[in-house]
Amino acid sequence: MTPDIIEHALKSLAKADPDIARALPLVGAPSPRVRDKGFATFFSTIVSQQLSTEAARAIMSRVNTLLPELHAQAVLDTQGQALRDAGLSWRKIEYAKGLAEAELAGTFSADGLEHLNYEDVIATITQLRGFGRWSAEIYLMFSLKRPDIFPADDLALRVALGRLKGLDDKPSPKQARQLVEHWAPWRSVGSLFLWHYYRGEPV
Repeated sequence: MTPDIIEHALKSLAKADPDIARALPLVGAPSPRVRDKGFATFFSTIVSQQLSTEAARAIMSRVNTLLPELHAQAVLDTQGQALRDAGLSWRKIEYAKGLAEAELAGTFSADGLEHLNYEDVIATITQLRGFGRWSAEIYLMFSLKRPDIFPADDLALRVALGRLKGLDDKPSPKQARQLVEHWAPWRSVGSLFLWHYYRGEPV
């Protein structure tokens, strides 16, 4: 999503939701977030699970030294101990090898996802071990640039939504989805705004 698209979407969201209209002048517009498409992004998603950004970046730096070309065959050809030495846990190595095997067997195609609809992308990604709905929705938002995604399992997103709406507590994922139904067709930009609001909310 480009800054122009974000600006256009926020104008629509502010018209649809007075809470966004109130908060937008206080924190401003969020910056675009873009991630590459393809196998390497799924590999890095496995690496980053339950780690700080800094730790994940350090591990990926070592992986990229070990595997200058990060593709399925290269991952399968690499000894597990080498990946362990780079910083991956044995569980994550299992997930990474499974991802590579699925890609090579044709049961999963990272490049084929952009031709699928929302639910089919979710179903295809979540069949992989180590990938839940949240990971699939983040890929849809930032790699496939789908404009109407709301990853309701994201804790920061729900905390921010609760604050934006003046709730006593964060909503459940189901409640959060209901609260933002009227943000369609720009729920991805609404999500970006909530993450931005979470970090920059005025005291």
